[in-house]
Amino acid sequence: MSQTASPAVEVKDVGFAYDGPPVLQGVNLQVAAGEFLGLVGPNAGGKSTLLKIILGLLRPDSGAVTVFGRPPRQAKSDLGYVPQYPAFSRDFPITVEETVLSARIPAGLRPGRYRPQDREIARRSMAETEVDDLAKRQLRTLSGGQLQRVLVARALAAEPRILILDEPTANIDQRMETDIFDLLRGLNQRMTILLVSHDVAFISGYVDRVACLNRTLMCHETADIDGQVIQDLYDTDVRMVEHLHEH
Repeated sequence: MSQTASPAVEVKDVGFAYDGPPVLQGVNLQVAAGEFLGLVGPNAGGKSTLLKIILGLLRPDSGAVTVFGRPPRQAKSDLGYVPQYPAFSRDFPITVEETVLSARIPAGLRPGRYRPQDREIARRSMAETEVDDLAKRQLRTLSGGQLQRVLVARALAAEPRILILDEPTANIDQRMETDIFDLLRGLNQRMTILLVSHDVAFISGYVDRVACLNRTLMCHETADIDGQVIQDLYDTDVRMVEHLHEH
């Protein structure tokens, strides 16, 4: 992991509300270039809202966010996003290759017409995520783990500098979860990764730091995460589960 003085993402005193009580309040965060950061917290704690603000999909009520020193909406080409659930129906008649290529639409003339370099970038992205053999398969025929890899491939096809993932392993088994995180660890060699997860113990074996968000935010080195930190965050007793990996 290489780091530079200029942060990849900087969140300064951000506040946000949806016509009600604050969802985010006084949130400050710096994500270094090349860092692998895990974002955890209870449901309705503001995690997805913070991601949307970083992606430029929402504007904060107070404070500011920059991505490589620019407002998020000016840095869209630097951001790749993997949602927890795809924005399209699994039954939509589209192949894996077409799904990955759709990330290149802004660079192409229109959907269905791509430059040779767009197809080459999509091919490389599918190979890196090991879904190239599924290129002609319909999305509806894929398992949860296969679909998640396709969504990562689609994000990579946009050639981002920062990869943002919202609970990428929420609907897959533990073996596939390990496979996905091993893939992300490899990608972290060349890009910054910000990931939302509920499995604090598991991600601690992969990420550099854990940011705990429940309206306000506090960061911890992974070695500092213990039962008391989790109890304070979730306001309840949470059993820490040990996951064994070979790294």
